[in-house]
Amino acid sequence: MPGERQRADPGRRTRGGRRWVELLLVVLAVAIAAYGYVDVGADIDGKAPSDALRYGLGLGALALLAHLAVRRRARYADPLLLPIAVLLNGLGLVVIYRLDRSTPNDSTAPTQLLWSTIGVALFLAVVVLLRDYRVLQRYAYVLALVTLLLMIVPIFLPAVYGAKIWIKIGPLSFQPGEIAKIALAIFFASYLAQHRDALALTGRRIWRLELPRGRNLGPIVLIWLVSAAILFLEQDLGTLLIFFGLFVVMLYVATGRIGWIAVGLVLVGVAVVPVALWEPHVHVRFVDWLDPMRTIRLGLGPSQLAQSMFAFAAGGLLGTGLGLGHSYLIGFAMKSDWILATFGEETGLVGLAALFLLYAIVVVRGFRTGRELHDPFGRLLAIGLASLLALQVFVVAGGVTDLIPLTGMTMPFLAQGGSSLVTNWILIALLVKLSDAARRPRPPVPQLLTPPPEPNAASAAAEPDPDDEETEGVPTV
Repeated sequence: MPGERQRADPGRRTRGGRRWVELLLVVLAVAIAAYGYVDVGADIDGKAPSDALRYGLGLGALALLAHLAVRRRARYADPLLLPIAVLLNGLGLVVIYRLDRSTPNDSTAPTQLLWSTIGVALFLAVVVLLRDYRVLQRYAYVLALVTLLLMIVPIFLPAVYGAKIWIKIGPLSFQPGEIAKIALAIFFASYLAQHRDALALTGRRIWRLELPRGRNLGPIVLIWLVSAAILFLEQDLGTLLIFFGLFVVMLYVATGRIGWIAVGLVLVGVAVVPVALWEPHVHVRFVDWLDPMRTIRLGLGPSQLAQSMFAFAAGGLLGTGLGLGHSYLIGFAMKSDWILATFGEETGLVGLAALFLLYAIVVVRGFRTGRELHDPFGRLLAIGLASLLALQVFVVAGGVTDLIPLTGMTMPFLAQGGSSLVTNWILIALLVKLSDAARRPRPPVPQLLTPPPEPNAASAAAEPDPDDEETEGVPTV
């Protein structure tokens, strides 16, 4: 009977509903991205681009493949993660295509679409092949060691745009630091799940702040030394903030001790201040952060940071419209480091708020997944991956808006960069698998012992009461 079938599989209706909601949202995401692509051509040329249909079908095919993989291998996954990733990736392609129209000799949208295909392919591989996320805990130390070795390689290579963070093989190049973020999140989750009890012990108490014991400072000092070495040797402030910030956040989640955050802030300051004072590449960024209009007063014209602030101001509340802004005046790295300025100018404060809301939803759903998981490794990994995305968005947006010094990181999914795009698709795939495990109904626990039947009223009245002395020894009828 229908009622019995529903009782036999209580999660069937919920599972089917989630996947249909996900499919509808994926279609909506593709439609929004396709409309943005058409809008760019209409505003610049007065007509839709000739390849608009091909662009929409290509993005839709990639999104549909990803959805079918989730429907097949992660039936209980969060239905918002994949549509938001598709929408962010589609918007990034739209903005890059818009900037390509201002730089005819530097067309990067086709390359970014190729990287999107590779990212979705790796998303499919993780969702289909990774049956149990707990397998990652076995290889946590191996992944961390391999990625750290890869990060050492750029130190011996020439600097690119002032930083040694690239590995070039012929025409291809990638940033090992992007891949290292995922591997280190897995390593941190594995390590903290095993040692969280010892790290939760406190030592001295200063006012209301409980500091950790000195003997437990070893791991955080080691991570600090590695991050500081990367900062000194590769001139990469963003990597330091992401790696060390991720470890401190996960450490606080694992132990619940706010003293670890205080120790982390002190160690970051100790590493950053000397580099900001003496390393030229980082020093210039700190000077521009403190005084973004300095070059204008010196008669050298506006700096990139000043142009970025002008772009945000020109966008106002609703923006100038896609293709109608002037943020291309930023020049160098306008499609990567500074792409948020173009998005802010042409979509306005409303568009920026919507963009940050999309990132916030992914982060919140990741935190919720961590709360629903019961094993420490899965809980820490979900929260760590969500925090990784949040930290990168904060670091990039803060640098472009002059809230913090510019770090050279790229906005997740939005900016040009194959390494970052592929890494973020892997991050979403892991969150999908974790959310599927968190929401999957648990099998009922079998009862090993059958409780004795309760006596009825008649038998209870017929049996003698051992505490009643008057009936002791009297036979019952």
